[in-house]
Amino acid sequence: MEYIILVMFGMVIGSFLNVCICRIPKEESISYPPSHCTNCNHRLMPLDMIPIFSFVFLGRKCRYCKEKISFQYPIVEALNCVLYILIFSKYGISIAALKYCIFTSILSVISVIDYKTQYIYRSTTIFGAICGFLFLVVQFIVYKNGAFDSIIGGIVGFLIIKIIVVITKGMGDGDAEIAAVCGLFLGIKGILIGLFLGIIIGGIIGIAVIILRLKKLKDKIAFAPFIAIGAFISMMWANGILEWYMKLFL
Repeated sequence: MEYIILVMFGMVIGSFLNVCICRIPKEESISYPPSHCTNCNHRLMPLDMIPIFSFVFLGRKCRYCKEKISFQYPIVEALNCVLYILIFSKYGISIAALKYCIFTSILSVISVIDYKTQYIYRSTTIFGAICGFLFLVVQFIVYKNGAFDSIIGGIVGFLIIKIIVVITKGMGDGDAEIAAVCGLFLGIKGILIGLFLGIIIGGIIGIAVIILRLKKLKDKIAFAPFIAIGAFISMMWANGILEWYMKLFL
């Protein structure tokens, strides 16, 4: 029963994330006007907005203008469900689970927007930083620790990517900002592992798309998704990765 509720909750939040993904680049309010077709602007009814199911039952078309609906919608909704299930499977019903669900949702919005537009909007990183600081305060009040580690993690995350930006010109300041947000949520150990994984994964995929001629060497490749992937892996399995590394090399 808990997982059924979690799946429903994950899909509903995923639907809201799609609203953010579509509206933030247009600098539109995420709360008004109500949900509507992006092609004909017809207001959507409740039956049009059932996560995943409406996409299937409507045949991937708007009920009113028959414009095709992007696969982004069910993918984000389904992915959000899966990520929430993984988080709750590890952390149970806890402050940590709530913290990491919010963190993951923020990363999802930033990543998809960056993938689509090659731009990280400061409003998203500011919101992420505010959430990170709020959970930092909660963690300090409840557990009496973690605040210093989170602050240092944010600073370290920002500085690592900022140095790469200055040296290579291959990233933007938005990447440094999202790294800072990740550091606030993950702490110093988590952000170091997360950025290492993100850079490795990004490098491998970047080389692959160039070899396959999907991108040219001079083309921009969104890096926020790789930071997000590295951060999520670190969030879930940092201790295991560190133990494996220590056994392998030390």
